This record gives sequence, C-alpha cells and structure tokens, in this order.
Amino acid sequence: MSAEKSKVREIFKSGSMVAVVIPTYNEAENIERIIHELYAINPQFYVIIVDDNSPDGTGLVGENLKGMYPHLEVIHRQGKGGRGGATIVGFKRALAKGADLICEMDADFSHNPQELPRLIDKAQEYDLVIGSRYLASSRIINWPGLRRFFSKLANLYARALLGIPIKDYTNGYRCFRRATLQAVDFSAIDSAGYIVLSEIAIQIHRRRFTIGEVPTVFVNRVRGDSNLTKKEVWSAFSSVLRLWWRYQGQ
Repeated sequence: MSAEKSKVREIFKSGSMVAVVIPTYNEAENIERIIHELYAINPQFYVIIVDDNSPDGTGLVGENLKGMYPHLEVIHRQGKGGRGGATIVGFKRALAKGADLICEMDADFSHNPQELPRLIDKAQEYDLVIGSRYLASSRIINWPGLRRFFSKLANLYARALLGIPIKDYTNGYRCFRRATLQAVDFSAIDSAGYIVLSEIAIQIHRRRFTIGEVPTVFVNRVRGDSNLTKKEVWSAFSSVLRLWWRYQGQ
C-alpha cells in the first residue's frame, strides 16, 4: 500500500483536492477513530461528515474534531433521511468545494481506511472506482453463509437486469472523478438507501463513463439480528426491478 500512498501524495502535490464523504447515524464510538486514521494517511483530505441527527451525538463528536483538523466539515441533517440521501448531500457539498476526486465510505470500519489510497490510485484510470466485495482476492468477514449467498445472488440479478459490467452494485466504498458526479442528475434519483448507489451507477454507465473495481476486505459489523427477512429480500429484488423499468428506455 505504500506505493499507492506515495501516488496519493503526488495527487495532492499537483494541487488536486480529494474529498471523503462519510454518512453517519449513531457512529459516536467510531467516528473519531476513523477521522484520525484518514488524516494519518494524508492530512490534506477534505472530509465531509453528513450526520442524520444521530441520538448518540455523532455530529457533536465530529464538531469537536474540527479544531484539530481544519479540512473537516460536518453537515447536520434533520431526522434520519437514510444513507443514500446523506451521500448525495455530501457529494453536492464536495462538488461545491471544488473537489477533483470525491470518495465515499462508511464510518463503522466495514470499509478499511487503509484501502482508500488504492481506490484513489485506480481513479487515475477510471471515472468511478468501487471497492468490490466480489473480486477473486476480496474477503467478507462476519457474514453468515445465507446472507452472503443472498447478497451475491442479488448482485448477479442486478447485473443481469441493469447490464452494468460491475460485480458489486451496493458496496458504498467508492471514488468518483469530479466530471463523473457532475454528470449525474441527482434530481432524478428517487431511490432510498443503498440502492441509490445502483441508480448513480446506471446514470454513469449510460453516459459512457468508465467504471473499475478493486478488491476489498469488507468487515460486517453486526447490529442486532442478522437473519434475512422476507421484507428485505423483496425490497432488494423489487428495487432493482423498479430501476430497470425507469431507465430501460434511456
């Protein structure tokens, strides 16, 4: 990873801005540590925390870190609007700040900050880079077999229906070039949750931007019952079908 970190330093030396968008909800126990790790990798990152009014005070923890890190911003949303909406808010802010590369990641360490230079390095070749859980050298930790099977099946289903040549439609560890996100019509997106990532990918693919994937080690943090529900299965497949219906004529 040291060679990739060196390349990232060269990107900053060229005057480019790299923004990292982190949507949060009840991540007070993680947000400080992940911010420290990001700035240890490179102190020039422009980090945007988009907090959905977390009851545990995540937003306040972020605010308290701003005195230590001048390139840190916290956006406070009213209510719990969901990850997809929070990510879009962060993307728009990053574009407004003039970021040349815009990355997104989760705050709970399911996405390893040490892998971020790999995504940024690959973004020199592709317009969008995805940290993919389904490449040969990728790993998924803390997922029971049934959930892993369902996720893989859902991604195969999405690829067959939507036709985007990627293996992971919903992992939120991504890096975009500025021009790529500028071409996205955010006002047309009416999805919620992680399916927003698929809808953004559809728009990018249909505008003929290039998409690449890099391997990742995805560590699932278990929150309560990890058993699949019928509602979850139906939502995953019906959401993809709805996207296909909306975009099939474009």
